[in-house]
Amino acid sequence: MSQITSLMTDDHRHCDESFARAETAVAKGKWDEASAALAQFASELEGHFEAEESLLFPKFEAATGMTEGPTKVMRGEHAEMRSALTRMRDALANKDKDDYAGEAETLLILMQQHNMKEENILYPMCDSHLSGTDVANGLSERLHARA
Repeated sequence: MSQITSLMTDDHRHCDESFARAETAVAKGKWDEASAALAQFASELEGHFEAEESLLFPKFEAATGMTEGPTKVMRGEHAEMRSALTRMRDALANKDKDDYAGEAETLLILMQQHNMKEENILYPMCDSHLSGTDVANGLSERLHARA
């Protein structure tokens, strides 16, 4: 696995773990714990999106000339996931386990499909087109700065 693919895939797994902690807390009715866990997940997810949208995607687009391709699709999916996360926050604020579970399932499916596309298509393309640049170091700094 190449540098960008490895770094970003590892970050996907980290976000997945935070997502699961929030889901577990809601299922147990531990609302304060769930709120903290969801806030942590949201921060990590937004940090991941920000690293892609402000660094990785623009560098890839500049290197390839592709602005209407995979990065456009990924940005659209980021917007869908942000909307699902907002609905999860609303369900949590209302202490509605069923609504939260439904929205969490929606977000989980979106994330799984999204991550598969990034990990198997976009990130390898980025590694191919951005090798020898400082992009991986920049991504690493951004992702680790939030920890």
